[in-house]
Amino acid sequence: MPKISIVIPLYNKGSIVRKTLESVINQTFSDFEIIIANDGSTDDSVAIVESFKDKRILLFHQENKGAAAARNFGIEKASGELIAFLDADDIWKNNHLEEIFQLYNDFPCCGMYCSRYAMKISNNKIIPIDYLPELKNDFRGVIPDYFRASLHYRVGLTSAVSIPKSILEKYNFNTEVSSGQDTELFTKIAIHFPVAITDKVTMQYDFSTNNHLSKTPITKKKLFDFSQFAKFESKNPSLKSFLDLYRIEYALNFRVLGAIKKSNAYLKDVTTEIPFKTRLLLKLPPFILRSLLKLKHWLRSKGIDFTVYH
Repeated sequence: MPKISIVIPLYNKGSIVRKTLESVINQTFSDFEIIIANDGSTDDSVAIVESFKDKRILLFHQENKGAAAARNFGIEKASGELIAFLDADDIWKNNHLEEIFQLYNDFPCCGMYCSRYAMKISNNKIIPIDYLPELKNDFRGVIPDYFRASLHYRVGLTSAVSIPKSILEKYNFNTEVSSGQDTELFTKIAIHFPVAITDKVTMQYDFSTNNHLSKTPITKKKLFDFSQFAKFESKNPSLKSFLDLYRIEYALNFRVLGAIKKSNAYLKDVTTEIPFKTRLLLKLPPFILRSLLKLKHWLRSKGIDFTVYH
């Protein structure tokens, strides 16, 4: 039985999955299995996976049900005591699993183990991720306040997260939600369990690909229900601020598409102070917001990144 099971949901990532798999096979820590949950791919993804002659790679198939169902399917097939998640377009440095497993051994009572990561925002630009001053770059161990640390950049990024299988037998990805399943699950776990983080950057998140491929408008997505966290928010100001950021983000995205009532429905529950530039955007007509969004995407493709939420 391997120490770590790596769960990779796969749907039409033939152009990039080879590089992702190579980043796993080249790990300095080798006691793992790779669970590929093929979610009904129609391109050459499966053929590329099958071209790898590594007995640690286990390929399973299901009809297309979405990333949440694919991850749950992969978890069911996994036999490791620790489940590491990796999306088929992200890359691990070769010390990722070694750092995560050492963290798991050093802090055995945690519900999540997270690596630090860098974010690729364009073909030529990779930016490091810094958290709040309370979580300095050389900090390693149990995070004092997970939700406060996640206010600028998420600590719980899927490909940077590993979770004990015993935890995932109680919690899983919500298949009724089509966007934000990972945030919902990680929030549930972080409410009830401590979270540990490494002091090493061991993962590259390809935001340029994720951003480019996000074609489904928010009006067509099923988002997670914030009300499930209401009683916890009332007792945890950091959690409230963390979830308010998502309420504001959703509100702005709905406004971009002209869904003003839906936008206002999210805003009415926000009690965290909204930054001036965000308040300004929330008053602009949708057609102007759409033009500004196109400009932001163009700037990001040139390696210029910024946020309107802080």
